[in-house]
Amino acid sequence: MTPDLEVVQIGQGQSFTAWEHGYPFHTVRWHFHPELEVHLVVATQGRYYIGDFIGEFGPGNLVLTGPNLPHNWVSDVADGATVPLRSRVLQFPEDLLLRIAELFPDTGGFAALFNLSRRGALFSDACSEVCAPILAELVQAKGPRRASLFLDLLAHLAADAGARALASDTYLPDPSGFMTAGVNKALAYINTNLTEDFGEADLAATAGMTASAFSRSFRKHTGMGVVEYVNRLRINLACQMLMNDAGLSVTDICYAVGFNNLSNFNRQFLRRKGMPPSRFRALHEDNRALAA
Repeated sequence: MTPDLEVVQIGQGQSFTAWEHGYPFHTVRWHFHPELEVHLVVATQGRYYIGDFIGEFGPGNLVLTGPNLPHNWVSDVADGATVPLRSRVLQFPEDLLLRIAELFPDTGGFAALFNLSRRGALFSDACSEVCAPILAELVQAKGPRRASLFLDLLAHLAADAGARALASDTYLPDPSGFMTAGVNKALAYINTNLTEDFGEADLAATAGMTASAFSRSFRKHTGMGVVEYVNRLRINLACQMLMNDAGLSVTDICYAVGFNNLSNFNRQFLRRKGMPPSRFRALHEDNRALAA
């Protein structure tokens, strides 16, 4: 089965993203991305797949996956059951790890960690116990503390003598092959042209599929329709601009992220963030003032 491309969004002014999710969740599928990923299972047990490796997981399962290495964790839960918090995830581009290793020779273990990530790495229970609270804090952290926690986490991973590779040494992920799949081509198109004007017909043509077949396939792979998926990415981009581009008005940001109607932008923002964009910006400014 061809893995799906996951479009990882790292915010403006950030070098990595850290987040958490429950179960079921739209990223719980056989997928890949160019970024490295640290994945910690907080709750549930089940089966996980890393490249050509298949294993059983439970709470505390801590794995690092490398660039374009397909992976998935499938929890054993009853049909219709939900889990509020299943996993915590850290994702970052490979050049970040390589640049840190180059700038700080003291972190020589980071280069070895990167090499290990190419096959996927499972870390020891002792390492997981140490890293779990770091990752939990990292999800909420801001500023210099965020960077400090990131380096601390990588240091513990690099120092774990009990880490072991998962995929076989002959397994070589080939993203060019993955990207031949129609929906993956469409996802890559969305990521590249997010702020441009395009429609579902354009994506179907990119995927080489009929409009109806593309719509069904897209919903199957992402768990949502095209409009909802694109709006979610655009609202996330708008949040970054509201926090970092004080010189732009809400109207400017509305059009800059790809919306062509201010009322729709405000409605979609309110739906996803629970507040209008102006309130979001004001609360961020209040938080920044308190932290100063």
